[in-house]
Amino acid sequence: MSSILITGGAGFIGSHTCLQLLEEGHYLYIIDSFVNSSPQIVERIERLFSKGHEKFEEQFNLIGGDIRDKILIENIFKSSIENKHAIEAVIHFAGLKSVEESTLNPSLYWDVNVGGSINLVKIMEKYNCRTIVFSSSATVYSTDNKCPLSEDSQIKPSNTYGQTKVTVENLLMSLYNIKGEDWKIINLRYFNPIGAHPSGLIGENPRGKINNLFPYLNQVASGQKKELRIFGNDWPTKDGTCIRDYVHIMDLAEAHCLALKYLLQKGKSDFLSLNICTGKGTSILELMRHFESVNSCKIPYVFVDRRPGDIAISFASNDLTSSTLKWSPKRNISDMCIDGWRWQQLNPNGFEK
Repeated sequence: MSSILITGGAGFIGSHTCLQLLEEGHYLYIIDSFVNSSPQIVERIERLFSKGHEKFEEQFNLIGGDIRDKILIENIFKSSIENKHAIEAVIHFAGLKSVEESTLNPSLYWDVNVGGSINLVKIMEKYNCRTIVFSSSATVYSTDNKCPLSEDSQIKPSNTYGQTKVTVENLLMSLYNIKGEDWKIINLRYFNPIGAHPSGLIGENPRGKINNLFPYLNQVASGQKKELRIFGNDWPTKDGTCIRDYVHIMDLAEAHCLALKYLLQKGKSDFLSLNICTGKGTSILELMRHFESVNSCKIPYVFVDRRPGDIAISFASNDLTSSTLKWSPKRNISDMCIDGWRWQQLNPNGFEK
């Protein structure tokens, strides 16, 4: 199988994708700064993978570091050649991801998300590696679009985080347009990944301030936080709370593997942007009540002011993804809530002991 570089591979989405890739037989180089992840993920992935395999140490190589470090990235490519497992493709997760934080500290987001990506593609070119799956986002779309969104919907992000994602997409498009005979690129614009691996061994492990709804919901359910803070009850939706398209993390991981397979098997260059979503919108109150129902718990909540950068409704069509990658989500909201709650119960402090 192929040798793949995974940037941000110890994070929530990256770790689940790495496990899937290992099970498919790929040889992985993973770089992660651990700003929002933990090196303890290695032991968890090994426990899951080694149940049916014996080559974990050969296939899984984790390097601590930042994608803004040009020397480090180049050394990874060099060592892959020396080890006779030259990197053939990249899945690029690494980056900061808080909409709220991006509005407060935009220069940091431009530096990490865009500057780091520029470093990465420069070194990819140098080592003749021109296949990449990029972790993009639904935030690239204009708030004026009607839902369900399609890949042809207007691109006009309303926050710095989304702007950095569009900029990287444009960077990759420029490479394709100028050197199209070489580059094979897929931007995966995913919506709201939640849930966890069904084993409960790996899941979302935010460090510092929690910016995503689901881990906050988990901590309220477990009693670690007093109540769920819902940002606004006056949005133009059926119950006044924001509507999002929630997708199970395992479905998202499988989509990355299928995108990689599509590019590696492609005989010629290509450039695609694909939505990874369920095509269904669920409000925050609906998600909360579903969580309460399937997990037999009660979630105290309070409404607070709207959060900067948020939008009312965001869900999309996955028709193009389905026809291109032969992918469709296999898990529903119940699976997301049950698996996510199992992770929380087994790991009340995340990866910390």
